[in-house]
Amino acid sequence: MSDSGKSSSPSFWSEKPWWCQPWSILLTGVCILAFSWWWPHLLWLSALLAVIVIGWWLLFLWLVPTAYRQQQQELDP
Repeated sequence: MSDSGKSSSPSFWSEKPWWCQPWSILLTGVCILAFSWWWPHLLWLSALLAVIVIGWWLLFLWLVPTAYRQQQQELDP
């Protein structure tokens, strides 16, 4: 089988180290939220951290890879 429809450029995630992979980004965010609820047990702190973590996920799991793909499509002939 041929990958005639696929781009020859490497994927965004293949160029990233292990600590910058989707699984590690998700796991870190979940651990931050779990710890923020377990230790101080303050709803306002956990809610604030949840907003920050969700923003972080949005940026690094959706916006950056999307921008990378668009840039690669513009560079490919």
